[in-house]
Amino acid sequence: MKFFALSTLIAISLAFFAPTSVESVTVSPRGVNVRTFGATTVFLTFFGLDDQRPAEALWCGAVNANQSCIPGTVFGRLPIRSNLATRSANNNLTDIMTIPASVARRAYQDALQGNSSEFFYVRRFISRTGEPDEFVAVTCRLAGGGARVPLALTNVRLEFVGNAETKTPANRVVQVVAQGQEPPTLQADIRFNGTGRLKGRWEVVLPGDTLPSRQDLLTEATLPIEQRGLQRRYTLVESFDRFLPPTGQVTLPGPDPAKLPKNTTGLHLILLRIEATSDREGNSFTGAGTVNSGGVAGFPMPVLRYFVSPGAKPAISPSTVMPTLALLQPAPNAQLTSTQPITFRWQSIPSARAYKLEIREQENETPILSAVLNRETTSYTAPPLLQKSPGKSLRWRVLTLSDSGVVILQSNWHPFEL
Repeated sequence: MKFFALSTLIAISLAFFAPTSVESVTVSPRGVNVRTFGATTVFLTFFGLDDQRPAEALWCGAVNANQSCIPGTVFGRLPIRSNLATRSANNNLTDIMTIPASVARRAYQDALQGNSSEFFYVRRFISRTGEPDEFVAVTCRLAGGGARVPLALTNVRLEFVGNAETKTPANRVVQVVAQGQEPPTLQADIRFNGTGRLKGRWEVVLPGDTLPSRQDLLTEATLPIEQRGLQRRYTLVESFDRFLPPTGQVTLPGPDPAKLPKNTTGLHLILLRIEATSDREGNSFTGAGTVNSGGVAGFPMPVLRYFVSPGAKPAISPSTVMPTLALLQPAPNAQLTSTQPITFRWQSIPSARAYKLEIREQENETPILSAVLNRETTSYTAPPLLQKSPGKSLRWRVLTLSDSGVVILQSNWHPFEL
């Protein structure tokens, strides 16, 4: 009897302490403050995965006992373009939760109706062995965009701000400079949530270097801890480390233009690399330690480009160009039928990087059609919409464009009629 009682006690104890599959996957952090008006990005770690794979992610106002969304309370779904979930070490899943402003607005409107100001980010996991789906919810608490929200970048724009000495205009996507000439100054307009240190560096991709991948353009805090040292590095220009107060917006000056490479001809890419910093509001526990997530972003950083020309001067201003490009077909004052396709042909210009065809009305200069074509194209067949204007007096011309979109040469206007 004693042996039976002892064995029974052991069996009961083993059954009591045996692991169960309920909530085998958990998440860190389990709850975060999010911005009420605007987007929010948070670094999440799901750990305890066995054979599960992640499925869709939803935002909803209420969850069931198994943490799935209650029907009728769904605010939105994580867009595919924002799904940066990546498997990481220790059977973990690194997930970048980017809450669109539309979801935050839905949650705010729901709170105005007397419901809870908290809502949930629910990620579904599917078992590969046929076990029931598992749901894991993160509590999102509506707050301002200030100090109690994780430090995250919500929008970044790089731009040139011009050079008064060389009369270089501002905000051009690609700048053309002569060999040995300094590129214009640049800056980064950054929108963010939270507060903390913004640390990073400016790098330049030289002509001939391997171009950065999308993974290389993500901020360091967006990657799992074991992938952060694997991003490709380029020529270092300048580093920065500054404190961001909870203002939501900052203009980060670019590197000193004198430090930018300018002796090698070809296309140069300027990269903004953001390093991970400690952020107590958003740091995530992985089961083996804490991962710093300050500076997380749900998108790759933009790139600025400048082209170093071999000793040539920058592209000519449109106000000083001379019309030297020859038009071949149709001839001036040609009478064209509106029942046949209309083809335009012009002279090839070796220095052109693109051509722009313009068609306007002869009298009131009303634009009828405009097309930008690559450098190999010297003819263009107009779409049928042009043939729907019989009896009108029109005129056309062609402009050649540089890499930066500046007009190099232009033709005379040639009139024609349909």
